[in-house]
Amino acid sequence: MGIRKKNSKTPPVLSHEFVIQNHADIVSCVAMLFLLGLMFEFTSKIAVLFITVQYNVTVTTNEGEEETAVNYFNNGLKDVATVFFYMLVAIIMHAIIQEYVLDKLNRKMHFSKTKHSKFNESGQLSTFYFFSCVWGASILISENIVSNPVSLWEGYPHTLLPFQLKFFYICQMGYWLHSLPELYFQKIKNEDIPRQLVYIGLYLVHIAGAYVLNLNRLGLVLLVLHYFVELLFHVSRIVYFTNEERQAGFSIWAVLFVLARLLTLSLSVLTVGFGLAGSERQGLNLAEGNYNVLFVRVTVLAAICTSQAFMMWKFINFQLRRWREHAQNQTTKKKSSSAKGKSRKANGVNGSVSTNGADSPRAKKIK
Repeated sequence: MGIRKKNSKTPPVLSHEFVIQNHADIVSCVAMLFLLGLMFEFTSKIAVLFITVQYNVTVTTNEGEEETAVNYFNNGLKDVATVFFYMLVAIIMHAIIQEYVLDKLNRKMHFSKTKHSKFNESGQLSTFYFFSCVWGASILISENIVSNPVSLWEGYPHTLLPFQLKFFYICQMGYWLHSLPELYFQKIKNEDIPRQLVYIGLYLVHIAGAYVLNLNRLGLVLLVLHYFVELLFHVSRIVYFTNEERQAGFSIWAVLFVLARLLTLSLSVLTVGFGLAGSERQGLNLAEGNYNVLFVRVTVLAAICTSQAFMMWKFINFQLRRWREHAQNQTTKKKSSSAKGKSRKANGVNGSVSTNGADSPRAKKIK
C-alpha cells in the first residue's frame, strides 16, 4: 500500500528516516496481519479481540406480543486491544489525508514552513472534528438524548451501550492515541511537543474517564459541543491562510467558544452535581459499574472545571496576542503611509507631485 512518496535516496533500513518515510506502509502491514488472523481458526480468537467490539450483551424486550432481541455492549479490559487496532487505522487514515489532500494543497499554495505545519494540523483536525460531529449528532438524535435531556442522569449507571455509541468511544480513544506516535512521524518541533502532549492528554483523560465511569451520554454531548467549536476554529484558520483578509470566522468562533464553556459547565453541574446527587442509586459498586459516590462526583466536576478554566486562560492569551499583533500592524501601516506622504511632498514641483522626477523635463546634455 503506497501512501508516502519515497525520496530518490533510500535511507538505511530501520533508520529513523526510513521509519518516518514508510511508517504508513509499516502500520498497514501490521493491521493486515490482524485481518489475516481471521482466516485461521487458531488465530481468529486473538484477532477478533482487536478488530470487533467486545462484551456483547443481548437483551430481550417485549413489544406487544412479540419478543425482540437487542444487542448492547459493556466496557472492559478487552477494549484496550480494540482501541490499539483502531489506533493503527487512524495512523493509516492520517497518512492518506496528508498525502492525497493536504500535500497537494500545500504545493499549490506555497506556504511558509510555519504556515505549512499549521495548515497540516488544521486540515487533519478539521476532518476529524467534522466526521465526529456528524457521527456524534446522529447518535444523540437516534438515542433521543437531545429530546430527553433528563436521560443524561436517569437510569445511571449506563452500562449497556448501543453499538454506535461504544464504537464511537473506541474510535475517539484510538484517534487521540494515534496522535502520540504522529509527533514522531510528522517531525514535530521540540518546542511544540509540550503543547501537543497537554491537549492530547486532556482529550484522553476526559474521554476515557467518561467511558470507564459510565458517563458516556454526558461525555457524548460535551464532545459534540466542543468538537463543533473547534471545527469552526480550524476551518477559519484554513480560510485565513488562503486569504489573510478573511478573519470573520475567528470572531464567530470567539463568541461560540465562550458560550460552549458556559454550556459545558452548566450541563456538567446539572448532571453530576444535581442529577446524580439526587439519584436513588448511591454507592460504589464495581460489579454494576456504579460510581455514584461523593468523591467521584467531586473529582469529575473538578476535572471538568479545571480543564474549562485552562481553556479559557489559553483563549484569553490568544485574543490578547491577536489584538497586540493587530495594533502593531495598524501602527506599521500608519508609519508607512506617512513616510510615503513625505516622500511625495519631497518630490513635488510647484505644488504638483512627480514620482522619482519622471514628470519633470529632462536636463540637456552639456557637450
